[in-house]
Amino acid sequence: MESSGQGGGQSDQQGGGRVTGSGTGQHESDGPHRAGQSALDARVQEYYSGRSGWDEHARLTSRSAQGPLEHIRTQELIRQRLAPGARVLDVGGATGVHAAPLAADGYDVLLVDPVAGQVARAAEHGTFEARVGDARDLSAVGLDLGDDEFDAVLLLGPLYHLATRDDRLRALREAARVTRPGGTVAAAGITRLAALVGGGYELFEPSTWQPILQLGLPPTDIRFPAAHFHDAAELGAEAAEAGLSDVVVHGIEGPAGAALERIALDAPEAPALIDAALTLARALSTTPGVPDMSQHVVAIGTVAP
Repeated sequence: MESSGQGGGQSDQQGGGRVTGSGTGQHESDGPHRAGQSALDARVQEYYSGRSGWDEHARLTSRSAQGPLEHIRTQELIRQRLAPGARVLDVGGATGVHAAPLAADGYDVLLVDPVAGQVARAAEHGTFEARVGDARDLSAVGLDLGDDEFDAVLLLGPLYHLATRDDRLRALREAARVTRPGGTVAAAGITRLAALVGGGYELFEPSTWQPILQLGLPPTDIRFPAAHFHDAAELGAEAAEAGLSDVVVHGIEGPAGAALERIALDAPEAPALIDAALTLARALSTTPGVPDMSQHVVAIGTVAP
């Protein structure tokens, strides 16, 4: 996740279609967290493979009014940093929900995801290449991605599923490594407040909400294979520690995003509510304190020359 996409709403969250790759790979991690991350990697495979009934594409396109809000605003923030025809790497790109519209508009896109079933669905678009791989090692056999290959790299999901700061920094540094100097890395996180409110947890139980809000630790009974929830400051600090400069953290959906989870996309009021929520999200994107009211935040930074 590594992760498989942009999951994590309400918790229950070129190559002509050629599929290549080497699998998700295994990574050594410091301390006692390795076994825990291995279990998370297995849960990611289960959750996003279709066996769980989860459909990441539907979440962003048809499940509720929140999905299009998140998708539209994410695309806006990405495209502000892309020159025409830019080469883009979408890591954790799932079924191509972001890669496909970028490719349709002339961007040269490579999608990488750890879940083979997601990659196969992405390849069906036929407008970009899709490979199996892991955000923590983009040089692995089957990916073989070298330094400075891309104008922009997207991590719209991998950080959700990496429990340790070291692993998240590894993914961020790999993204920076394969991005040309002056290029862009965009990395998303699920916010702590969204995790708490969206999950419907017992707010009066300190043993539940304190680990989420203070440490970003998910509850043990959460269905979504979350490893870590961010706040905006932490995500920005991780991006900067990974070597990115001029980092700006945006709230993606804005303060109205969570409410749209409860609005069906075919409801008569949905278009007007999405427009209103977009207006708020754009106006308050970086206002101090407000990004943490979004369900997702994204740190956008520049790779140093």
